[in-house]
Amino acid sequence: MVSRSCISLLDLASGNMMGFSHSPRALPRIMTVPGIISDLDGDETNDGNIDTSSTVTLSRKIIVSNFLPLNAQKDLKSGKWSFSFDEDSLLLQMKDGFTKNTEVVYVGSLRVDVDTSEQEEVSQQLLEEFNCVPTFIPPEIYKKFYHGFCKHHLWPLFHYMLPMCPDHGNRFDRLLWQSYVSTNKIFADKVMEVINPEEDYVWVHDYHLMVLPTFLRKRFHRIKLGFFLHSPFPSSEIYRNLPVRDEILKALLNADLIGFHTFDYARHFLSCCSRMLGLDYESKRGHIGLEYFGRTVYIKILPVGIHTGRVESALNHPSSSIKVKEIQKQFKGKRLVVGVDDMDVFKGISLKLLAMEHLLQQNSELRGKLVLVQIVNPVRSSGKAVQEAKMETYTITKRINDTFGFPGYEPVVLIDRHVPFCEKTAYYALAECCIVNAVRDGMNLIPYKYIVCRQGTPKIDEALGVAPGSRHTSALVVSEFTGCSPSLSGAIRVNPWDIEAVSNAMNVAINMPDLEKQLRHEKHYRYVSSHDIAYWARSFMQDLTRACKYHYSKRCWGIGFGLNFRILSLSPSFRKLSNDYIITAYKRTSKRAIFLDYDGTVVAQTSIHKTPSPEVISVLNSLCSDPRNNVFIVSGRGKKSLSDWFAQCENLGIAAEHGYFLRWIGMSDWETRSLAADFDWKNIAKPVMKLYTEATDGSYIETKESALVWHHQDADPTFGSCQAKELLNHLENVLANDPVVVKRGQNIVEVKPQGVTKGYVTEKVLSLMIANGKPPDFVLCIGDDRSDEDMFESVSNTAYGSSLPSAPAIFACTVGQKPSKARYYLDDTVDVLALLQFLSDASNSKSSSTETQVSFDNVVWREL
Repeated sequence: MVSRSCISLLDLASGNMMGFSHSPRALPRIMTVPGIISDLDGDETNDGNIDTSSTVTLSRKIIVSNFLPLNAQKDLKSGKWSFSFDEDSLLLQMKDGFTKNTEVVYVGSLRVDVDTSEQEEVSQQLLEEFNCVPTFIPPEIYKKFYHGFCKHHLWPLFHYMLPMCPDHGNRFDRLLWQSYVSTNKIFADKVMEVINPEEDYVWVHDYHLMVLPTFLRKRFHRIKLGFFLHSPFPSSEIYRNLPVRDEILKALLNADLIGFHTFDYARHFLSCCSRMLGLDYESKRGHIGLEYFGRTVYIKILPVGIHTGRVESALNHPSSSIKVKEIQKQFKGKRLVVGVDDMDVFKGISLKLLAMEHLLQQNSELRGKLVLVQIVNPVRSSGKAVQEAKMETYTITKRINDTFGFPGYEPVVLIDRHVPFCEKTAYYALAECCIVNAVRDGMNLIPYKYIVCRQGTPKIDEALGVAPGSRHTSALVVSEFTGCSPSLSGAIRVNPWDIEAVSNAMNVAINMPDLEKQLRHEKHYRYVSSHDIAYWARSFMQDLTRACKYHYSKRCWGIGFGLNFRILSLSPSFRKLSNDYIITAYKRTSKRAIFLDYDGTVVAQTSIHKTPSPEVISVLNSLCSDPRNNVFIVSGRGKKSLSDWFAQCENLGIAAEHGYFLRWIGMSDWETRSLAADFDWKNIAKPVMKLYTEATDGSYIETKESALVWHHQDADPTFGSCQAKELLNHLENVLANDPVVVKRGQNIVEVKPQGVTKGYVTEKVLSLMIANGKPPDFVLCIGDDRSDEDMFESVSNTAYGSSLPSAPAIFACTVGQKPSKARYYLDDTVDVLALLQFLSDASNSKSSSTETQVSFDNVVWREL
């Protein structure tokens, strides 16, 4: 079903159900930048090929984030706004990774409130001077969006904090979620104002905008869209507690490329997709991809870097050298350890202080010599938990200084104010060790900045009194729960909750031999300098370009309502099989072959009763009564069940167990393929399967005459999949010398004789028709699962590959809109029966016919 404007969450997001508008006013309809300005108030129907014109001559990237990379200030006297780029913004620095002919447009919010009457003027100014498109979110919505859903729901959950009680976070509030969706819709509207969907690349950043991909994909089916999550992604056991878990996952999957800092974050996301959406991933030449309704959604794993040039510029600033000398004088004779953290419950500042306290307790020789300088960045969020963390920090600091301090010496120097970047670089350059002790952090770039500062520059080295050409040193203590930890292999990794271990790590770091410090530092500096912000941005965009390479090689349909919207992407030749189209070929042909799968084709997969309905028996008998038709049921089920179910269909051919057993048209006896009749391999395979069945709750073994099947659809998805992989390898090893194949299917592992496929059945039947001098001129093949793909391929190969007087009309048809080797599809079993009934009526409408049904008398089931 093609999606239309919905009346659920997407309408809710438009504000119609909440009593507020998107934004006070859209951007003026002026072509102030190259590109397309879409009509927001126009037709909302979706044609993936929207007819637009473009004046774009340069490559363009649209960067979307919660905040624009701008500083804003209003002159109270004149009332005029002044803006400037925020040089510390990651979004601004990443431009270095793009080519010189790349135009970058930013979409996001300002960090200040702008009066409604000024918004149009400010929008025009930002667009013309900074290529920025502001999203003016109404204050009441923004509060619920940012301080509500983002900070009280997503942020704690993504950092492994569940709302077990009111003190541990707010319970889920549907109104906050509605504001989150509404805000994402406003962002989408702003992107639509400036995008040229055929040329531009859109890169969305972080957890604030996780449903934005759905709104953009709904409007532009072939949009080139990437998303990067800068926070952790929690394990499925944590994430599954979110009431809107499916909506967010499905929205993210509307991107072409999804980026994470670490493999752990990506692994958790893939696990959630598997457990909650039933999606499996695979690695394609080193790239991880999820198949999602015909699209491949790629996963990118690459930690962000820093702008080393920006850090070096700060080191070369005169104020840095002045500050270095001041700090040297202040802490003369002392050894410095530095920490820089936000005042946040997840940064582990109090745990770090407790480790420092333990270090001084256990090592009296460090008292009076070792100083921890803890810089606390201004608070970015509010709440009881933050206030408690701040109070605890001050309390522990006071206790340590009262216990171990004396006049002229404070073991802990707590700097709780805004610290200019040049001042921070001075502390980094002087500190022997840097400690990051967060209990959970998406990335944390403090160690990277510390490494560059310790590498120094000629100017800062002169201020430090370091001789030219000297080798530099550094020491890092890093929590294993930070995103930067995997990339810093020379750091001392710690569990921040283990106070004693952190204390010991600090002691090891400051007492490490200089040679070891040099080697560790050089290793880190090589990585940080080569994997900077430009490398990160360039690498992501390269992968996004590759992910979007085949956008226009497939046909796209929008399906689903609200946040369940997704794109179905299929081959251009893939289309729905219409009655009018097939009936012409059906009526003008006289030697027809019809192959039908059973489960999922003539009987619904979800049906409790697997026996064929009277309607199915009736339509099959009607088709079989036409002497021009040769009709076969080709199923994976056993021959006994099929014999009983279709006893009334005397002229129906039946292939059981994927073609191992065959009952020809007009015959009552079953024939077996002339393969090796030795099933001793079952005595080897079955005990192995039993081991995995006993170890995997919810799994079971199905025993067929020709095969053994291990099912795990009722087992834990992740564990069942893992066990299936192990069982596959185990069986392949123990059955290596037996004439069998071991295959893994949808929630199954099957062992069967070699050469047993549904494709062989169609190949055999069609070949015999040709050999009998009655080559098929009409072939219809319908199935719904992976095993039927062999039939689709075989039908085409046999019919087109044979020396026939004319090419037959071939209709390979899958059930359901999904990627397939078939050229046609029908929506469901209802459509299948309707088609078969239509063909049956066409056969009965003929008053007379020539006897052309192929005789299968004396057929021997032997190899071709």
